[in-house]
Amino acid sequence: MKLRGSAGFLALAICVSGPLHSDATDRLAKTLPLQPDTAIRIEATVADVTIAGSDRTDLAVEILRRAPSSADLARYPAFVAADGASIRIAAVQADEGRDASLKTEITIAAPSSATFEAIRVFEGRVKLTNLKGTCDLDLRRGAIDASGISGRIRLEAGIGSVDVRQAELSPGGMMRLRLFNGPLRVRLARVPASARILAVTYNGTIKSEIPLKMKDRFGPRFGETTIGSGDPVMSIDVVKGDITIAVGK
Repeated sequence: MKLRGSAGFLALAICVSGPLHSDATDRLAKTLPLQPDTAIRIEATVADVTIAGSDRTDLAVEILRRAPSSADLARYPAFVAADGASIRIAAVQADEGRDASLKTEITIAAPSSATFEAIRVFEGRVKLTNLKGTCDLDLRRGAIDASGISGRIRLEAGIGSVDVRQAELSPGGMMRLRLFNGPLRVRLARVPASARILAVTYNGTIKSEIPLKMKDRFGPRFGETTIGSGDPVMSIDVVKGDITIAVGK
């Protein structure tokens, strides 16, 4: 009896002394009309961002924030603001904070032809799908995962990785891919009928299923080729890491 009583008291003590709080969350959701050529700008500190393009004509945005406490949510307010010419989506920590416990998930459904003038994220993961217009992305730390993209594309990361799949080099477009440290992999849907491809890594290797004229005996590795008229241009720059260019599924 004493043993059972002691065990019961211990279990009760553990329950009482255990954590009594859970992470705080906050959700903001908006759907806005979107005029052609409206500039969309996204800013976030620590965030996973998912953007999917389709044949829709409006813009649907959901921002989910997570923090250790409700008070912490005030340290990185979220908002979606439109002024006619542009739409701004933000969840930025105050005073240039970089607290990894203040996390955001941003999910956006947009027309495939939408203009993402600037996407700026300090740390996290960015996933892009089926974007055919303009996209300018800068992620300082984390992974970029893009599929089914074309148009005027700029993807840049600091430390992390860049993976592009089923991409197309469309007439009048361009694709600029840059990475400071990590692997950069590109898989085109097909060999383009016309394009100029430039690839350089200062400390790594270049492997390509599209034949490139290589210069890799001394210093940085450099590969290039011109197909047809040489338009559009795909340029790939890596400071430290390997480059892989593939074709097909």
